[in-house]
Amino acid sequence: MSIDRRNLMVLANFCAAAADAMSFTLMRTAHSAFVKETEDFTCQVISREGMAFANSSQFGAPWYGGIDYAPLLAMFDHYAEGDICITNDPYSGYVASHSPDIHIWKPVFHKEELVCFVVGHIHNTDVGGAVPASLSRSLTEIEQEGLRLPPVKLYDRGVLNDFVLEVIQTNVRMPEQNIGDLHAQVAAVNIGDAKMREIVERFGRDVFLSGVDQILDYAEAQARQILSGIPDGEYSFSDYIDEDSVGGPPCRVALTVRIAGDEAVLDFSGSDPQLKSSMNMPTGGRERHPLVLVGLTYVLYTLDNTLMLNAGTLRAARAILPEGTIVNCTRPAAVGMRSMTCLMTQIVTLGAFVQALPDLMPATSPGGNAILNVKTTGRNGRTVMASIGPVGGGGGGTPFNDGSDGAGGLHGFLRNTPLEISEADVPILFRRYGLARDTGGAGRYRGGLSTVMEFEVTTPSTVVTARNRNRSIMSSWGVNGGREGCLSQFHRNPDQPNAEFLGNTDVVHCDPGDVIRVIGPGAGGYGAPRTRPVAAVLQDLERGAISPAAAEADYGVLIVDGVIDEAATDRLRRGAGEEPGPIIVHGAARKAFETLWTAERYACLTAFLSEVPVEWRYFLKHKVFSAVAAQCDGAEVPRRMEAIFTDLRGAYRF
Repeated sequence: MSIDRRNLMVLANFCAAAADAMSFTLMRTAHSAFVKETEDFTCQVISREGMAFANSSQFGAPWYGGIDYAPLLAMFDHYAEGDICITNDPYSGYVASHSPDIHIWKPVFHKEELVCFVVGHIHNTDVGGAVPASLSRSLTEIEQEGLRLPPVKLYDRGVLNDFVLEVIQTNVRMPEQNIGDLHAQVAAVNIGDAKMREIVERFGRDVFLSGVDQILDYAEAQARQILSGIPDGEYSFSDYIDEDSVGGPPCRVALTVRIAGDEAVLDFSGSDPQLKSSMNMPTGGRERHPLVLVGLTYVLYTLDNTLMLNAGTLRAARAILPEGTIVNCTRPAAVGMRSMTCLMTQIVTLGAFVQALPDLMPATSPGGNAILNVKTTGRNGRTVMASIGPVGGGGGGTPFNDGSDGAGGLHGFLRNTPLEISEADVPILFRRYGLARDTGGAGRYRGGLSTVMEFEVTTPSTVVTARNRNRSIMSSWGVNGGREGCLSQFHRNPDQPNAEFLGNTDVVHCDPGDVIRVIGPGAGGYGAPRTRPVAAVLQDLERGAISPAAAEADYGVLIVDGVIDEAATDRLRRGAGEEPGPIIVHGAARKAFETLWTAERYACLTAFLSEVPVEWRYFLKHKVFSAVAAQCDGAEVPRRMEAIFTDLRGAYRF
């Protein structure tokens, strides 16, 4: 049964409103700040087959907009009214992607017939494990990352399975918070169930089921139309996480995008092997796994913001995810910090499309936002733990505007937690929270400024965790002559004799009086900085976005006592913009690294590692890096790399 376009949009909006109602319920009843303030959650409606066709349009994380629950749905032989299922195991169906993400789903019936499911996830502040908040790059296997619930019915025909609650309470650090958030999730899907029953009753069973299929088809057609406007060809790009483990060498994520007509293939061959750290992505090799296609969704939406976002959007694309690599790890690899790698897949996707459409795509946002959590003893002597908010950079400069300051780009959906709430949750004292000067990449359109957070610890045995710390070594990049963003900073007791630079450390033990300062990495700029209008540079200075030194050095504008020296500025800017800048501008650390680790050298390494067992790859990568650092320059790359591989084959049996 076909539905006309007008009524199809009415149905789609009704279903999105149901997802919004779920989100309102979740936010208003959740216990943890990370759900009710930061909004790391999803609320969705999926088809009987598991395809997401309606998402909350106002709240939550957009990463799962194209999710496919089919592998989880198939793990149960039968669904009845009142059932609610739950899991957080990343290796059960590859839907949950790290242990803090609790997914639940509830079947919706109309006259005893299953018509759809209402689903959602939240990120729990803690699910037990080796470290507070459960996540650290130092963890090496998933068993260290806390509680894992295999798919199980939390409610069976409306009857609560108390044993599941007992398991959760026994294994987490803040059981009241976790159980409170779980009750909020249940309330949300119950609201979704009621709303969807009303919608099916209003439209009728046949119209509704046909409409679900057409909603997915409509999104697919939109995506194909956008892709058809991109020049056919291959576009390759790679970028790096600063370290593949604590103190390790960089971790490479590589991508080749192939556009042919209205289809796209995203080939991640050449990415690093799965790691002995927790930055692995558990995708199961599923070619439309939403986490590896988030970047594509962002690109398509940038080109057409009328795009309907659901699982149909991803049908026009597929990803190639070699097994045993960082984008398709195998059990028992740790996956808690998979969000850092997911961000890097988004960055390389943007980098590939920048080459296809340099006049339409923005510079990159940094992708290294620190999610800060504090665990300590409260004023009443009880253990307390809370997320105190993300600290990161803004959006990259665009071909038309400056990047947004403090938030935006890849992590723009995460909201800040008001300081008053954080100070009420945990006994810390905030000294500073705001925008950091001179952090956005210079450009005709400036990259967004980073945020800075500084607070004092007031109780003993305090643990601060800062997951997703990155961009302390390799900066975000600019486009069309725009400059790279600033590096991130993480200090204990800054500006003091005992000051300590913490780099990408993500677990810090603190004493009373210790001060923590975090400055997020900056976003890249767009266009040559010295073509930025002089008035805009002056305005940046007046509002504290840049310093007088940056105005002169980066933008060629000399400002003395708040007044532009026009003669000096003319001299500084002479010839600016006459030569086009490079399409992509990298920072010094990346340029230095790639003088040795060229694309040719990486191709040799990738071919070698692909031939050895998965469990050997991380070890051998590190051995190769050590050998290259000791033996190689830029000449005769294939011969010298093969000599290293031959030595390793002789030294080890693999």
